[in-house]
Amino acid sequence: MHGSPVDRPRTRLGVVGWPVAHSLSPAMQNAALESVGLSGWRYQRLPIPPELFAETVGALAGAGFRGVNVTIPHKHAALAIATNQTPRARAIGAANTLIFEGGQIRADNTDAPGLVAALPFSPAGKTALVLGAGGSARAAVWALLDAQARDVRVWNRTSERARAMSAELGGTPADRADPADLLVNCTSVGLDPAQDGFKPLPLDADDVTSYECVVDLVYSATETPLVQAARARSVRVVDGRELLVRQGALSFEMFTGHAAPIEVMRRAAGAR
Repeated sequence: MHGSPVDRPRTRLGVVGWPVAHSLSPAMQNAALESVGLSGWRYQRLPIPPELFAETVGALAGAGFRGVNVTIPHKHAALAIATNQTPRARAIGAANTLIFEGGQIRADNTDAPGLVAALPFSPAGKTALVLGAGGSARAAVWALLDAQARDVRVWNRTSERARAMSAELGGTPADRADPADLLVNCTSVGLDPAQDGFKPLPLDADDVTSYECVVDLVYSATETPLVQAARARSVRVVDGRELLVRQGALSFEMFTGHAAPIEVMRRAAGAR
């Protein structure tokens, strides 16, 4: 798929974040490496504070790293440090995958195609409402428009941010949660009125029936209130673990040249 992989002893991979102790990526990626027979490869957590990001990542290739996944809060910095950026990562303005090769750092974003791959239907011709205006929301809006969605509306608690992102990427700013084919929650919270003392999302539990599918990027030990509300009302759901699997599978193929063992990764991540 990506040429013949080089199975070097002690080839290292990792996930960079701050914090990163909660990440399920090591369990998922190490299970995948074992499944395809890359016994000399290891995937690990790399907690790196923002002030040390550029210096540390710049030294990873010399320490035997083939590549890393990048999570909060480093996705913008990952794009900036790269010597080579894919058009997708550049358009989104963030990278979640870095490949070290020939003295170069190549940046890509697998969050966007991972979202489209996880959906139960093609976004082409569909309408979507994206909640949030951060890095993950940028990836979602770009991905859906790239997949020919008919209209992608963007809601954010700070409406100016929704307008700015929509103007840049081609979405439509929204001040309320009108019905759509697809709801994508890119905020860090769900339908929990106790969160920070306010109601974080512009909809109630019963409102999820206004959507054919609900996507929640958050993953945790238990299902989010938004996912629980959707499942209870028989609305199709894509949760954060399935999205983790899909974007991780694409990164795995970039790192190794092997087709990703999706079911192995899904089991290791505890995805439904």
